[in-house]
Amino acid sequence: MDRKRLASWSGQKASGKKLRVGASRIKEDPERRVSSAAAKHTKESVMERFIELLSDPNNKSGVSNKEIKAKFNSVDEQHFLVEVINELSLESRLHMSTSGVDNQLFYTLMSDEVAQKYQGLDAQAKLVLQTIEKAGNNGIWTKDIRMQTSIQLQALNKIFKQLEQRRLIKPVKSVTAKSKKLYMLYELTPSKELTGGPWYSGLEFDHEFISELRTFVMHCVRRLNKGQGVTLAEIKNKMVQAKVSRVELSLDDVKQLVQTLVYDYNIETGSVNDNGEVSFVASRRVSTYCDFKWWDALSPDFHFRSIKFEDGVTLGPHELHHHTA
Repeated sequence: MDRKRLASWSGQKASGKKLRVGASRIKEDPERRVSSAAAKHTKESVMERFIELLSDPNNKSGVSNKEIKAKFNSVDEQHFLVEVINELSLESRLHMSTSGVDNQLFYTLMSDEVAQKYQGLDAQAKLVLQTIEKAGNNGIWTKDIRMQTSIQLQALNKIFKQLEQRRLIKPVKSVTAKSKKLYMLYELTPSKELTGGPWYSGLEFDHEFISELRTFVMHCVRRLNKGQGVTLAEIKNKMVQAKVSRVELSLDDVKQLVQTLVYDYNIETGSVNDNGEVSFVASRRVSTYCDFKWWDALSPDFHFRSIKFEDGVTLGPHELHHHTA
């Protein structure tokens, strides 16, 4: 480059003027602008259809990856679908889980409120949350979470604290292991296997409560239907009317109470009604084990013999002494 051209170039640079290459500037390609606008429209369309699919009330349990591919089957749609899924995942609005024998991938759309709680969680925290979610209302022990996630205890405790503060999980205890903690999702109610059901109060077996209910059941058996027999459903309805229980009892709970009274020989099964329901009546009076001495049951040669009672009932050798008086 000669001195004149060098001086001219330096002057243009110093004056802040833009250098021009050739006789004209490079112009924006109109076809590229149209293509970009079309791509944006396609992505928005895919996003709208994808959210609509996951928001369908029939898809509350999630939509499988196979079904989504069938809905978005063109090359362009599948290309933008990847972007849409990544975008929703980053916003914590999309939950992914596997199910079935073939571990099919399912997508579930989360509400904005839930998404806000999940936002900012790292991959390890999300993994722990998914592991706890799979356990349902039975909960999962800390040891099992460590085994399934391979996360060290110190890091795991920090994640627990973070998830508890966000009210995503909660620690619970079991009546079978009161010193250990299980974790489950915050909004779930622990199963009866953990709490012991209505028969436990604060993880302690409530003897007084059960005794009161057993007494009430005996009143039902003796007084309802003139003592001719009462069904489980009738006992349950009477309990609800009288408000004798501080917690709602199911028909199975009432059955457990009745069975304890049957085992104690306080009540026994009676007839069966037209609906196939078994009725219960008060047991007939039973003599005790100690109405006679041991030597009364021995014959002169020291072998057990039969004993005949006043009501004509004969008790054979080695037979348990349960007979009506």
